[in-house]
Amino acid sequence: MSQSERRHFSAQDKVKILRLHLLEGKPVSDLCEQYKMNPSLFYQWQRTFFENGARAFEGSGNARSETKWEKEVQGLESKLQRKHEVLSELMEEYIRLKKDIGEL
Repeated sequence: MSQSERRHFSAQDKVKILRLHLLEGKPVSDLCEQYKMNPSLFYQWQRTFFENGARAFEGSGNARSETKWEKEVQGLESKLQRKHEVLSELMEEYIRLKKDIGEL
């Protein structure tokens, strides 16, 4: 398969395909043929699925993770606000200097 023909599967599609194999017992070869994918890709998804499966059972960990991201976003927003303030001050000073030397 060339790169221009490469398919992109959403996370929901990946779980659906894995479920068909793991719960309904469909052979990997049939699924790969049906979805036009390489078996190594299927096994990569399966490995990733099981390596990250513990996250599904971390009820409070997910909330902490969101809080962590929210704090990071707030920090970045305040940093951006400060940059806007500094830029505004610099522009005011620039305009004042331009007026002082008669270019504006």
